[in-house]
Amino acid sequence: MIHQTLEAALPKSKRFTLSSDQQALLLFIGLLLTFLGLWELGAKLKLFLPIMPSASQTIADFWFWISDPFFDNGPNDQGIGRLLLVSLRRVLMGFAIGSAIAIPLGILIGLSEVVSKAVDPFIQILRPVSPLAWLPLGLALMRDSEKTALFVIAITSIWPTLINTKFGVSQVDPTYLNVARTLGASRWRTISKVILPAAAPQIVSGLRISLGIAWLVIVAAEILLSGGIGYFVWNEWNNLKITSIITAILVIGLVGLIMDRLFGLLQHWFSFGQRS
Repeated sequence: MIHQTLEAALPKSKRFTLSSDQQALLLFIGLLLTFLGLWELGAKLKLFLPIMPSASQTIADFWFWISDPFFDNGPNDQGIGRLLLVSLRRVLMGFAIGSAIAIPLGILIGLSEVVSKAVDPFIQILRPVSPLAWLPLGLALMRDSEKTALFVIAITSIWPTLINTKFGVSQVDPTYLNVARTLGASRWRTISKVILPAAAPQIVSGLRISLGIAWLVIVAAEILLSGGIGYFVWNEWNNLKITSIITAILVIGLVGLIMDRLFGLLQHWFSFGQRS
């Protein structure tokens, strides 16, 4: 009772409390240290296969790769930073190609209910196809590994942007369209000044998902093609260097996280702009 009275008497500013972000950070650190400890213990007790490294070995190899990421000792001995730049270039180019197709096509489909219903079966059939299934077709069409990588990235990342654009356009409030029509706005002006701003949050949301898929696809594509972070994973597996594979996985995940956060900020900006 006395303790509660003293606590109530203290000014609120003197009480030490952690914000939710600080609590989440501490929990993350605790979970990470627990995972690394169990991993190290399992390796020491030989609970894993012999090729599975310990956590300490993996951390040491991770530091080796990120401490000098841009070395170049020949085509088959390059730093992970150089390989990462190759993959990023392919992803961004393929993503740009897919987006340049998906957004205009999504607008056209979203403007017509008849066209939307006619095209939807094609979308639903092609959307779930694995990127690996497109590789042989891409090689047959492009006859070039670099162009094939761009083809696979573009065709597998196109669908979220296309679907979200179509949905965003079709859900525009008819009142806005009627006002634009009453004011004598042309078709193009209605699209650029009314439809696109209203559908922008959905379009950006689709682009965010598409970029994540493009980054996911590049690893599978490069395993079968050449160069980049995906080829690095496959090459290190052939050399049974599991620590390097885990390093690549962490780098891929971190880059994907950064790109997703950047698009998240862009999506928030568009959503905030629409509300204001």
